[in-house]
Amino acid sequence: MIKIENKILRKQPKFWNHALFHPTDAVEDPWGKRILDRMSDDGAIKTIRIYSMFEDIVYTDENGNLCYDFRVSDLRLDYLLEKGYDLLIAYAGIPECIARREFGGCSVAKGKTRYKGKMFNTNLPTDFALWEEVCFQYTKHNIERYGLDVVSKWHLHCWNEPDCESFFMKGVDADKEQVLRATEYCKLYDAFIRGAERASKELTLGGPALAGRLTFFEVFLKHVKDTNARLDFISMHIYGTGRELINSGERPICTKDIFKIYDERMEIIRSYGFEHLPVLIDEWGMSTAGFYNIEECPDFIKRENEVFSAYFAKMISEFVHRADKLEMLMICLSGQHEMVTDFSGFRNFFTLNFIAKPIYNAHILASKLGEDLLTADCGENIFVLPTKDKNGNYAVMISYSSEYFEKDIPEITEEVTFAEDIADKTVTVYCIDKNNTNPYRMWERAGKPEMTEDMLKALREEGKLKPVKIQKGDDPLVLSLTPNCTYLITVTE
Repeated sequence: MIKIENKILRKQPKFWNHALFHPTDAVEDPWGKRILDRMSDDGAIKTIRIYSMFEDIVYTDENGNLCYDFRVSDLRLDYLLEKGYDLLIAYAGIPECIARREFGGCSVAKGKTRYKGKMFNTNLPTDFALWEEVCFQYTKHNIERYGLDVVSKWHLHCWNEPDCESFFMKGVDADKEQVLRATEYCKLYDAFIRGAERASKELTLGGPALAGRLTFFEVFLKHVKDTNARLDFISMHIYGTGRELINSGERPICTKDIFKIYDERMEIIRSYGFEHLPVLIDEWGMSTAGFYNIEECPDFIKRENEVFSAYFAKMISEFVHRADKLEMLMICLSGQHEMVTDFSGFRNFFTLNFIAKPIYNAHILASKLGEDLLTADCGENIFVLPTKDKNGNYAVMISYSSEYFEKDIPEITEEVTFAEDIADKTVTVYCIDKNNTNPYRMWERAGKPEMTEDMLKALREEGKLKPVKIQKGDDPLVLSLTPNCTYLITVTE
């Protein structure tokens, strides 16, 4: 039995409905807008993380003076704001006109270049004062265009994964030269802060969007502490495992690895006295390498089916019960432009032909949770996130999975009860499992046929979230829990 108590533990910020939208320059393209429109309409995502993409903005005139063309950037930000998103912007990529030459560019993609043939410029600036000026002019322009009341609500941070060769100082060993890399990044960070603060002191500024190298992290935090540098939030990326580790069997897909990494970093944060700062996990995933698929790692098929949604539900339930200062958890939607077929194991919400995946619908379910966290009793391998809203309506997320998300636990039935009398209310049940809201499993049961228009229509319909059960509050509520299922139960007037 799963019993939902009526005792409120605390107010619970909804930190889980956020995403990195990659590539940023897909915002102005039809396929990118289609995804953004759907997420906005469904309320699946609240905050979008993008890159500033200074390479599209900054150039020099014939006299070497810095010049700015904000038109493409404005188109992107206009669209995101029109759709109601909050923003987290990574000030990333040194403009070619102010970049040194020794480190070069990196594709950071499965292909030879990034989207639209671009490369990520991993160079340092020729002069950090020029980088400061770019950060100032970009911030100033956005404040003038959108208003300080809007921009002050955004999160702005310096760079993306500066401890990783793919994004910073390519060719300098990311593991052996962590102190050198961190020292150069601190110069970049300080100039970013100076530039942004010249535009306004009323902004939310942070860093370092850490990939994971702890010596680098410590050098950065020590610099902030020793110099009293401004740091309004700490941003980091956490992926539970990687394709090589999955393929070798060394680290299969498992949420405990997310928390092992998280706990290591929180210990460092506390050791430098920054435990009071909000933490943003501005990229997360079951595994790294969003731009790789089942060709490189067959187990990435779990990104297409009920496993990813169960992983998400279990993970946010575990984060909630830790009661840490986690402000945002942003799923990384990278690899979206790399797809050539449906159900190929890329890390995104929709397939090539715009079929919604279970992980997308899990985000919609999570968006329905309330702001008051309740208590609940449940059995082994069952993860419950019970909430209530200000109007007294319940929303309870339930998932059922083993440690490694295999089919090694039995199918069970569980009755869900509420301590409060709900006889006069309506109970609505949503389900993602092997048989419900699962286009990949439908296609698999059909024998994985060619994608005809009729098949695509059926799969898109299967990907639309809809109740599997609506009943009166005084009727017994019994759920069939299969491995890696996820439910949301709402109780309303």
